[in-house]
Amino acid sequence: MSAPIVPNFDDSADEGRKLAIICSKGNLDMAYPGLILGNAALGEGIETHLFFTFWGFDMITRSRMGDLKFTPVGNTATHMPMGLTPLPGMTAMATKQMKKTIADLDVPDVPEFLEQIVAAGGHLWACRLSADMNKLSDADLYEGVEGIISATDFIEKTAGAQLLFI
Repeated sequence: MSAPIVPNFDDSADEGRKLAIICSKGNLDMAYPGLILGNAALGEGIETHLFFTFWGFDMITRSRMGDLKFTPVGNTATHMPMGLTPLPGMTAMATKQMKKTIADLDVPDVPEFLEQIVAAGGHLWACRLSADMNKLSDADLYEGVEGIISATDFIEKTAGAQLLFI
């Protein structure tokens, strides 16, 4: 029988801790989990890196980052009657409602959230493959992005980090 695992609640346990978040979704509802977790980690003094790949790349693309959408179609968590979700205009209505709810809670929009993360010392990285697929360069990206790097580079930069894939 193995010994039980006992958590260590010593404050010094967070020293040298790293968090790596892979943001792979570009929908409005999927943008916030990575941003919120990254911001929370920074508030706890944890070195934090966010890697934007595939559709998550929209979160850091200047032309798209302020206009992310929330689509209820196919999303079982929307709590809407099944027949309503595919109707024309439902994405616009759902997006408007979600943005209002987020604003009412004083949660920043995506560009402002990225700004806060960078100001707190967070690191934003763009995926090389996603940039190449979308024919985008540094000039197309949010100014707080430190660089367009490969997945291998990201793995090296975040060696030993706790990893979250969103």
